[in-house]
Amino acid sequence: MKYDLIVLGSGPAGLAAAVAARGRGKTALVVGNRWQDSPLAKAEKIDNYLGLPGRTGYELLEEFQKHAEDAGIEFLTGRAISLMAWDGFTVTVGADMVQGGALVMAPGVVRQAKFPGEQEFLGRGVSYCATCDGMLYRGRDVVVAGRTNDAPEEARYLQSIGCNVTYTAPKKPDSLDADIPFVAAGKVEIRGDKTVSAVLLDGTEIPCACVFILRASLAPTDLLPALETENGYIRVDRAMKTNVEGVFACGDCTGAPLQVAKAVGEGHIAGLSACEYLDKQTK
Repeated sequence: MKYDLIVLGSGPAGLAAAVAARGRGKTALVVGNRWQDSPLAKAEKIDNYLGLPGRTGYELLEEFQKHAEDAGIEFLTGRAISLMAWDGFTVTVGADMVQGGALVMAPGVVRQAKFPGEQEFLGRGVSYCATCDGMLYRGRDVVVAGRTNDAPEEARYLQSIGCNVTYTAPKKPDSLDADIPFVAAGKVEIRGDKTVSAVLLDGTEIPCACVFILRASLAPTDLLPALETENGYIRVDRAMKTNVEGVFACGDCTGAPLQVAKAVGEGHIAGLSACEYLDKQTK
C-alpha cells in the first residue's frame, strides 16, 4: 500500500510528524517498535514538558499514542531493514514492503555499535533480514546474532527452511528453541576474505556462511547512505530537510538537546515540511 508519508520511528518526534501530516489531510504510516518498549517509557518523572508536568514517561507516551491513533495514523510494528528511493520511497519492514511519497526519519539515537567486520561484509555474508536472505543459505551454516525479542523466531524460521543455525547473544533467551545451538557471547567479530567464512564469539571461532544481525533498529545511514551527518547526527536545516530530496529528519537523530519537547517541535515542523513537499510534487 502507498501512503503520502512514511515515518520511521514511533517516538514523540515521529508521532508529532505523523499527526501534523494528518492535520493537512495526508495519509501517514508510522514504522517502529511498540511504544511500551521505548527507553522513555521507563522514565520515572518528566517535569519539563509544557502543560503536562509530573508525568511518567509511560503516561506521556500513552497520551501521545492515543492522540496519534485518534488522528487516524496507521502503525506497522517492526524494524525497517532496507530503503529504496525511487518514485517516492519503498521501505522493507520484515517481510512487508510499504511505499510513501515522502519520508521522515525519527529513529532516535541508535546506541549499538557495529560489530567488527559488519560493514565490510554487508551483502557478502552479513544480513539484517532472515526472511529476505534466508533461502540463499539453505543447507549452510549460519549464525544469528540476536539483539531483539523476536530474534529467536527468526532463528526458528531459518532452521525451518534448512539452514544450520547457531544462535548467539549475551544471555540465552527463554523463547529460543531447545534444538538450536546457543553460544553465550558479548563480543562478535565477523571474518572472511571476499565473503564471510566465520564469526568469533568471545574469541571462539564458529565457521559460517552468513551472520544474521537482528537489532531493534538500523542507523539511518545504513538505510540511506547518501544522508549527510555531522558528529554522528543527521544534518538538517530549519525546515527539518535533509540533503536528500523528500527526506526529513527530527528528534534525537538530529542532535542535542535530547529532550521530548525538542523532539515534538521538530517532528511537527518535519511533518508540515513533508506536506509542503508532497503538495509541490502533486502540482
